[in-house]
Amino acid sequence: MQRVRLIHWKASEAGEKVEFLHNAGYKVEFSLLDQDSLRQMRQDPPAAFVIDLDRLPSQGRDFALGIRIHKATRNVPLVFVGGELEKVERIKELLPDAFYTQWDQINDPLRKAIDSPPTDPVIPASIMAGYSGTPLPKKLGIKENSVVALVNAPEGIQETLGELPEGAVLKSGLQSIGDLTLWFVRSRAELEKGMRKMVDFGESAGLWIIWQKKSSGAESDLTQNVVRKIGLASGLVDFKISAIDQTWSGLRFTKRKTSK
Repeated sequence: MQRVRLIHWKASEAGEKVEFLHNAGYKVEFSLLDQDSLRQMRQDPPAAFVIDLDRLPSQGRDFALGIRIHKATRNVPLVFVGGELEKVERIKELLPDAFYTQWDQINDPLRKAIDSPPTDPVIPASIMAGYSGTPLPKKLGIKENSVVALVNAPEGIQETLGELPEGAVLKSGLQSIGDLTLWFVRSRAELEKGMRKMVDFGESAGLWIIWQKKSSGAESDLTQNVVRKIGLASGLVDFKISAIDQTWSGLRFTKRKTSK
C-alpha cells in the first residue's frame, strides 16, 4: 500500500479526505504541520504529497515550494486538489510539473503521479517565489512620507520589506501612533494580552496583526481565524490579508464604525 501525505489546514475537515484516500487504497498520513512533522517528511518522504487548495491556497503553495527546495523531497510528486481557478493557475505557473485535480477525480492523477515521479523537477529560486510581483510595502499599504511602527518585529524585517516608498520611515515600538502599525505576535496569550493597548492603532485602518504560519513549522497556536475572532471581539474589523514572507502572514484591521 502506497503511503501519501495529506496537507490540509483544518483538522475537522481533513478526516473526510483521509478516509477518501484510504478507501482509494492508500496509507494516509495527516497531522497539522510543525517542526517535527516537517523533519519527519524530509527523513522519510511519502510516495506523494496531496495538497488541498480549498483552504488557505497560499499556504499550500508555500509548502510545495519548500518541498521542491529541499533536496530530500524535491522528487516527491505534488498533487494539488481543489481551489479557485485563478489561484490554481498562479500555482501552475510556479510548479508546472505538479498534478492538478479535484477530489472527485483524484484517483487517476494520483496514481499517475506516483508511477512517474519527477526526475528533473522544477526548483524555485526561493521559497519567496510565490510573492513575486507586487512589492510588499505596496501590499501592506505603506505610502510615501508615512511613519510605520514595528512592534515585536523579527530580526531582518527591514530587509524583508525591501525598498520603501519615498519619505517612508520605520520606527520600533509604540512611542506614538504612526500611519501604519505592524504588530508581530507569537502566541494567542500575547495577542489577547496586548489587544486592549493595540486597538487604538486600528484607527484609519492602520493596524496589521501578523502571526507565524503553521506551514513554516513555527510553534504557534495562532491561525487566521483565531486572529480574526480576537480582533472582532475587540471592536476591530479585518479587511485585507497578506503574506509577509514564508513565515509570517497578517490581517489588516480597522476600528469598527459605531452606529449613531
